[in-house]
Amino acid sequence: MQIAINKTTITRTAIATRRYLRNELRDQLSQARTSAQLCLLALLFALFASGVIILFRLLLLWANHYTQTREMDFTAIVGDWRALLPLFGAVLIWLVARIGSKRYRRMGIAYVLHRVKLHYGKIPLQSAPGQFFQALFALGTNFSVGREGPAIHLGAVSASVLAEKFKLPDNSVRIMCASGIAAGIAATFNAPLAAVIFVLEVVVREYKIHYFFPIMLSAICGAVSSQLVFGNVHEYDSIQMIHIPLDHYPILALGGVVLGCAAALFNFSLIRVTARGQDWPLIYRLLLAGGITTLIGLWLPQALGTGDLAIGQAIGEHPSLALLCALLVAKMVATIAAIGLGIPGGLIGPLYGIGALLGAILALVSASLFPSSAPYVGLYTVIGMTAMMGVCLSAPLAALVALLELTNNASIILPAMFVTIPAFLIAYQGFNTSSIFFRQLDIMGLGYKVAPVNLGLQKKGVRALMDKRFVIVNNNDELLLEVLKRAEGRPVLVRNADGMIEMLSLEMHSLEDSTTLSRHPMAGLPDTATLNEVYLQLSPKRSGEVYIYQDAPQQVVGVISWSMLQQEIRSEQV
Repeated sequence: MQIAINKTTITRTAIATRRYLRNELRDQLSQARTSAQLCLLALLFALFASGVIILFRLLLLWANHYTQTREMDFTAIVGDWRALLPLFGAVLIWLVARIGSKRYRRMGIAYVLHRVKLHYGKIPLQSAPGQFFQALFALGTNFSVGREGPAIHLGAVSASVLAEKFKLPDNSVRIMCASGIAAGIAATFNAPLAAVIFVLEVVVREYKIHYFFPIMLSAICGAVSSQLVFGNVHEYDSIQMIHIPLDHYPILALGGVVLGCAAALFNFSLIRVTARGQDWPLIYRLLLAGGITTLIGLWLPQALGTGDLAIGQAIGEHPSLALLCALLVAKMVATIAAIGLGIPGGLIGPLYGIGALLGAILALVSASLFPSSAPYVGLYTVIGMTAMMGVCLSAPLAALVALLELTNNASIILPAMFVTIPAFLIAYQGFNTSSIFFRQLDIMGLGYKVAPVNLGLQKKGVRALMDKRFVIVNNNDELLLEVLKRAEGRPVLVRNADGMIEMLSLEMHSLEDSTTLSRHPMAGLPDTATLNEVYLQLSPKRSGEVYIYQDAPQQVVGVISWSMLQQEIRSEQV
């Protein structure tokens, strides 16, 4: 009997300890500050996200071994079965979309931005298989799309689903989602710093120190995972670059103007095609994209794929100016057709290809006018890649850092910055260009704007503010007044016969010089919610309270009043 009692006591103690530790973890994560727990969770989730991306890359490498177009000669490619792959890929993508639910067809970077901004980065797990296989088929059949699209979506899904499984507070779910994205990008490109900057500049669009360390740890995890499997490879370190003297910078400035005009034209064309095809049936859009890509591949196979073939042509020995111009037009058309008509994938790879071709063309034209600029073709190529990505995605710093890591050459920093500034100003002020991602969100009717006060309140969980010193009693009118008197200022909650929670208070009647008990119903919020949900609940009346529950509405763990929330807002912590 004594042994049985001891076992029961030990079990109860273990359960209580586990519950206490879980609550302590949630309390810590509800705060808008850096913590070891937050960093460790980000690292754990990044391992899973990196594994998913590594699997995707391995499957893509295997597929590309058989399907990637390598021939550069028209007569060789006409009889090659790979020329028809885009049409086959379009059918495969449509079949995957048909198998899955229509509810989960949205995917890509723009959709992830929407979920991060308005839903704390919570992305349905059901969207992951569609993204995985559709992007795999798109990249494997030589569509002009990039690898970062599936990397961002799959990294975000992996981390956010795990965060919800662990029942983390919503404010930390967003951080976990951003960390998963960083891990995905780093595992794809072996560029950890660029991954951090991209997430802060494009996805989160703000810098907070408690965001920075989890995201950085996740990027490190993704890069290390990539290096363990694929080696410490810098994709563009073979591009030969020579430090350019200062007297060539006026030529670079003119090149920046040209790049800005080209980026504006590309953005405008892509948005027009996206908007025009939005209402078309999916199969029509996919087949049209497949047909255009197939026709381009028959004549200029170098324009297909993520952009590596175009970059190889741009940095080759003695490239033909006519061929580069034809390739540039073909690459832009292939990319606009693929992305604009709904082929799943990213933009960075194709933008690198377009930028490399533009840079090589500018280098050849400059060399014909100023022969002294002939040795700098490689540098012009990389500068073109940096400017196109930075301007089209409205991410100049991420573009600069990405090319710095991918080329493993710091000599690009100053000239790339010098060119990006006029390119950005020309595109955004001269042609009223804006980020492709946000224009896509507008076309799809997905929101992404959050008021500053709501954004600030989203950074803290309810457990960080709730009052845990409350009294909760069952409905008994004879005892309520006595309970209220003995509560000593603590909130008194009443559970009525229907299980609803009400707030108990005394109302003073000055004319009659009397007091009466009053009760008003309270709304409940889960302890994973943020202060923004409290604000949305109480702001219409500018008064009242909400109760916070854990796991089930019957398990009340705290109370937050309007006055407490107002004090938090005025404290400049939000």
